[in-house]
Amino acid sequence: MMAGAVNTERRRYVGSRETMSYVLFDASKGFSIDAWKNRFFLDVVKIDLGINAIASIITNIWDIIDDTFAGVLVDKTATRWGKFRPYILVFAVPGTILTTLYWLTPFLFNQNQFDVGKIIYWYGLGMITELMTTFRNFAETGYISSISPNPDDKVRLFTMAEVISSLWENIPEFLMGILIDIANSGKSAITLKGTYMFMGTMCAVQAGIFAFVYASLAKERILQAVEKPDLKGIWRTIVNNKPMLLMTLSDFLNAFKVDTGVTNYYVDVLGSAFLKDLVAIPGIPSSFISYTYIGWAQRRFSTKSLWIFGEHNKDVMNILVYIFGTIGGKGRHGNYLKKWPMFGAFVAKDLVYKTTLSVYKIVPKMMQTEVLDYCEWKNGYRTEGATIAAKGIVKKIAGAIISPLNSLLLKSIGYSLTAGHGKQSATTKYYLFSMCTLAPGLTGLLGVIPKLFYNLNLEKRNQMYAELAEMRAAKRCYVAEISEEAE
Repeated sequence: MMAGAVNTERRRYVGSRETMSYVLFDASKGFSIDAWKNRFFLDVVKIDLGINAIASIITNIWDIIDDTFAGVLVDKTATRWGKFRPYILVFAVPGTILTTLYWLTPFLFNQNQFDVGKIIYWYGLGMITELMTTFRNFAETGYISSISPNPDDKVRLFTMAEVISSLWENIPEFLMGILIDIANSGKSAITLKGTYMFMGTMCAVQAGIFAFVYASLAKERILQAVEKPDLKGIWRTIVNNKPMLLMTLSDFLNAFKVDTGVTNYYVDVLGSAFLKDLVAIPGIPSSFISYTYIGWAQRRFSTKSLWIFGEHNKDVMNILVYIFGTIGGKGRHGNYLKKWPMFGAFVAKDLVYKTTLSVYKIVPKMMQTEVLDYCEWKNGYRTEGATIAAKGIVKKIAGAIISPLNSLLLKSIGYSLTAGHGKQSATTKYYLFSMCTLAPGLTGLLGVIPKLFYNLNLEKRNQMYAELAEMRAAKRCYVAEISEEAE
């Protein structure tokens, strides 16, 4: 083994400026009101739920198609700026413009649920945005996987980003809960569409700025293959990547999670959007504390165990919240209709989630970079674009089925777009509760099955990175020799 190569892989490559640019970039994606997109559609945009179900099928098919060619195109990219960097830089400004147009929808159209122009605009804009988002997501994931050959660098980046960005990234989401309640009260000049437009545009602009800054400062440090693999070679790397296949299968099963959204329950049953913010407050200290033990947890427990625990403890808690909510029956005496008992139940659920937040956030991100390194280890070259695309396509195939189903479920339980704030029927309210607790809890547990077979343990991981160090050192020497001969 080449000792020098191993030591090189353990160096710290990412400096302070680059680290801070990543932290701000990561925070800018969370500094958004995306958690309220569903309410924006239901309360402000207003397109018939049946039409939405049909349109969702079309847009999801398009989503699968664009993933296919986008992944291959990213893998074939080779510029003097890098493999991934151009996509983040080029799409920073157009992405901001398209997101702004999204939030401007209610100013361009009325609330007629069957307005043809609005329907074409809404779903057409969504398809264009999805294509651009696909390229950016592939580039961002590939970029962070190539930012350093030292896995400890990536753990440090992920942890710092999650801890520091959590100080402010949820502020817009929190503020929106307050503003939505004020707008719904009818006692202020604040309107729902004005609030969404202002907050959404502000968040989009800052995200575009920090994406541009990050792409300008960050560097790709893992040398790509000198010869690009053909399509057959790309897909062979995917089939041979067992850890990635297991993650993909888990994502596929997770995508079948049935969930009409807890936000709908807070607004339409408990009568307050701000309640969503209040539930999150008690757990904030626990979320910070969780990052103090992530290193210990990774040394003490297997990746497989942490993966299962981090992703599925909330499914178990959802089932327990449902059981508590049905005390008193399904009628008017049921706990699920009582604001403060349910506030306590959801706080308990959120506390468990926040106490284990570091496991949920850090472990999957590290696994994502490891499966990309695993591809290089097994095949001698990296195919981030196609690998991420294949993983995404399988998930989106499931999403193409479940996405229209969620709209149809809302329609089938009698959800009315014209009922007004808190005025859904008693039956609809019960189903809104069960469809955000029991249904996602039971269907979410299906994702445990493939996780049980994950085989990239600590011993195999150490072997992989030791051998990768040798392979990369040899590749650097080969490229240097070619450069010398060319001169």
